[in-house]
Amino acid sequence: MKMLLRSRNVLPLGLIVLSLICRPAGAQWLKVPARAIPRTSDGKPNLAAPAPRLADGRPDLSGIWEPRGRYVQNLAADLKPEEVPFQAWAKALFDERKNGSYSREDPTAQCLPAGVPRINAAPPPWKLIQTPGFIVIIYEASTLWRQIFLDGRELAEDFTPTWLGYSTGKWDGDTLVVDTRGFNGKAWLDQSGKPSTDALHVIERFRRKDFGHMDIQITI
Repeated sequence: MKMLLRSRNVLPLGLIVLSLICRPAGAQWLKVPARAIPRTSDGKPNLAAPAPRLADGRPDLSGIWEPRGRYVQNLAADLKPEEVPFQAWAKALFDERKNGSYSREDPTAQCLPAGVPRINAAPPPWKLIQTPGFIVIIYEASTLWRQIFLDGRELAEDFTPTWLGYSTGKWDGDTLVVDTRGFNGKAWLDQSGKPSTDALHVIERFRRKDFGHMDIQITI
């Protein structure tokens, strides 16, 4: 998995590509066979089968997804340290945190939310439920849920800042583009301590490559 990066004005990081793999949901309901799963000739799930589509022709992103990769620990794992485009204040704060001595200040160590985009890379799987008007993501990590509205609404000017922000989405061909703002600025971007602010603006591009794999391109 290749991570690309470009600098922006507010935060230290830019663009990453997070890869996910779909997990057939069978372990919790052993006597209820999972339906609509394409299978190979030997009966195993065919993760390389074409991505499913809804009646309107849009890709169906629904499923239980498991992050692959090391980005929850280090969002810039594919870059050399000198290639990360930190702002000066962010670099100084990160340097204080990176040896782990401040790990108790990580919000997740205090049972607080991981925030976006870090929660997308958290090890436990998460479930995406897609409807025509909105998408819900249920995260096993911290037992959180998130709504992505697809009805064209805009973020209100009098919003209350939150850990996960406020998300709206629109389709660009077969890619769902999600715009999230309205953060409280308290979240760490990864476990190594890269900081965020309340000006955080995250763009996620969800693309289901086939039945069993989805990429999320994340721009900060």
